[in-house]
Amino acid sequence: MGPVTDADEISRIAFGFMGSQALFTALDHGLFTVLAEGALDAEALADRTGLHRDRAETLLTALAGLGLVTVSDGRFANSPAAEAFLVKGAKYDFGDYLRLQVGKQMYGLMGQLGDAVSGALGEGATASYEQWFSDPEQARLYSESQHAGSLGPARQLAKRIDLSGARQLLDVGGGTGAFAITLCKAFPELSATIVDFPNVAALGRRHVAEAGLSDRIAYVEGNALETDWPGGQDVVLMSYLFSGVPGSAHEGLLRAAHDRLMPGGRLLIHDFVVHADRSGPPLAALWQLQHTAFTPEARSVDAEGLARDLWAAGFAEVTVSEMIPQMTMLAEARRPE
Repeated sequence: MGPVTDADEISRIAFGFMGSQALFTALDHGLFTVLAEGALDAEALADRTGLHRDRAETLLTALAGLGLVTVSDGRFANSPAAEAFLVKGAKYDFGDYLRLQVGKQMYGLMGQLGDAVSGALGEGATASYEQWFSDPEQARLYSESQHAGSLGPARQLAKRIDLSGARQLLDVGGGTGAFAITLCKAFPELSATIVDFPNVAALGRRHVAEAGLSDRIAYVEGNALETDWPGGQDVVLMSYLFSGVPGSAHEGLLRAAHDRLMPGGRLLIHDFVVHADRSGPPLAALWQLQHTAFTPEARSVDAEGLARDLWAAGFAEVTVSEMIPQMTMLAEARRPE
């Protein structure tokens, strides 16, 4: 994305909130799932969803303007992207991640972004993830939606890296186990330990059991910044962890990972990372800014700075490359033999 050049582009940015609300509302009412069965006019879709016909048409028109649905002769159909990613039960469905975590949790926090950036937030306006997740319902809402959103990147990671020689994986802040489950399925000799909060672990154990992996995936309950991690690891994974903790914690996380890895072991960091020159990508930069609304001490991580920190922590063979296009990067490094 180049520099903004006219008022229309500024308006599109300013009114992006409306587009996201249209998306969340459509997901709440299952519009994309209904349209997966075939194109419908507003009357038929209203009948299927229980919406008023006029309101259904207004919402569908907004979705068409956003490119999420197509319209022909008054009948609406899913765009290819909506069909792949927003239909309930689709292989790459991450609608619940958008609808629940982003729409119902994160968007409410964005109203305090101005005070977070200025440092004017009151002490009670933000809370650590540990405090937040002490509420079972908040932990459930966040973790279940994050699980849905992490399955796609987890599959991508399993195809991208070869862990056939690894036996022990430590997934720090691994949530309900989307990455650990996917990697253990892909590499039958691999076992995993996940470090996360108690309420998250309770949810995660159910996902692990449903996957038939309770004998290979275990939890260590606690705050990953404070809990002692088990050693002797072949792989340490941190996905979306750096962006959710204070920047001052990064050095300690890298040091702890180095100490728990076997010589020759691999560290994998998957997160929102921007280019070294900080020109973008815009999605990664915006996700980093969103985390600031909840964790004002969070740090914007760039590819060059992350590589430099890994070298400084004693790692070798350091690479940082794109993972989810325009959004996340994957840093890979090894503890020297």
